[in-house]
Amino acid sequence: MSDFSLSKRSDDHWFTPPLLYESLNIEFDFDDDPCPLHGEMVEDGLKREWGKSVFMNPPYSNPAPWVRKAYIESLKGKVIVALLRADTSTAWFHDWVWHKAEIRFIRGRVMFGNQKSPAPFASLIVIWDGIK
Repeated sequence: MSDFSLSKRSDDHWFTPPLLYESLNIEFDFDDDPCPLHGEMVEDGLKREWGKSVFMNPPYSNPAPWVRKAYIESLKGKVIVALLRADTSTAWFHDWVWHKAEIRFIRGRVMFGNQKSPAPFASLIVIWDGIK
């Protein structure tokens, strides 16, 4: 596990389902992913400048620094799209998502990686649209 993830757990790193990613990529034409799971990360996505149209699927055990950074990057006119656990009772949700981004709830549960069953929690798509 990379130190760059700031994750508390090694079991919360799951690949975004390809069909979900592709449908969002068609809409937003991503040019960056600050917390990818493919290959080794060569730099800390929390410390570098992000692209103009960004997708992120941060570690679910510690999304707070990622959603904070997403909001800050959106203030620079960038579009940030995140796949997040639908954890609406958390401080990070109220501080950096609620009334700051578009929220799209996903019907049903997301199937991550090569799992045989879906995630035991709901997920959502959050869009900080700094262009508007």
